[in-house]
Amino acid sequence: MGLFDFFKKKETAPEAQEALDRGLEKTKEGFLSKITKAVAGKSTVDDDVLDNLEEVLVTSDVGVSTTLKIIERVQSRVSKDKYLSTSELNHLLRDEIQLLLAENNSNDFRKFEYGDHKPYVIMVVGVNGVGKTTTIGKLANKLKNENLKVVLGAADTFRAAAVEQIKLWGERVGVRVVAQAMGSDPASVAFDTLQSAVANKEDVVIIDTAGRLHNKIGLMNELGKIKNVMEKVIPNAPHEILLVLDGSTGQNAFEQCKQFTEATDVNALAITKLDGTAKGGVVIGISDQFKIPVKYIGVGEGVNDLQLFDKKAFVDSLFK
Repeated sequence: MGLFDFFKKKETAPEAQEALDRGLEKTKEGFLSKITKAVAGKSTVDDDVLDNLEEVLVTSDVGVSTTLKIIERVQSRVSKDKYLSTSELNHLLRDEIQLLLAENNSNDFRKFEYGDHKPYVIMVVGVNGVGKTTTIGKLANKLKNENLKVVLGAADTFRAAAVEQIKLWGERVGVRVVAQAMGSDPASVAFDTLQSAVANKEDVVIIDTAGRLHNKIGLMNELGKIKNVMEKVIPNAPHEILLVLDGSTGQNAFEQCKQFTEATDVNALAITKLDGTAKGGVVIGISDQFKIPVKYIGVGEGVNDLQLFDKKAFVDSLFK
């Protein structure tokens, strides 16, 4: 089996679907109850229903521009079909949101060509508190369970807690960790990690980075230095820059995404903590606004609760 071939599974396993349904329960309850109220007393989708639906989507953290895009699509369908009952609205919304996600993730990770990269290098970025280190640990566990050799680089050297947390995750899931003393040069840690990964013939390298959202120039310089050092060891590394966002922060996640995409070439997203919030609509809005594939979602606290993002399964779960 080739590197990451297991990511190409087209169907979500029943147990993963159940975990997804549980993780999105709060979002689903809020979303569907708001839609029910939006159409109360109406038999057809008219301007009032569309206005109410617009409010539902905005308050579900889908975002204003994405909401307007969805409303425009629904409006077009209503005009085309001449008559659309409110009972059909859920089905129509589900279809349009799935189409939107499909368009925005044209370079879907399940179709992404990883080529012959070995080791495959992932640099993980994001602010403190979003679940960045936990996501790294869970991702390492997922890859190790597929018989891939994984090494973690503790390049968030500004916080002793971050280094210790990475080490604990390494012990917990049984993967090697490369670390230096607190305050060490993060680029030096990344360099050592990649060198040792090559020497040990490991399959995947995951590099943690500092979670400080300081000024854009400082962030750009710091991440740029780490990238430049990596390329000295492995050409074109990192192959993936994964931005971790906390789904429970709603609109603040949009701002974080904006800051990091301006600072570095983010090409994948992980959205965490969806199980503890009713703001799961943020997945739809961020995907639409930034045109970056959502690769992973966190739907629980367990080590196996980091899921590969399946657009159809996600939207279906919202409308069950």
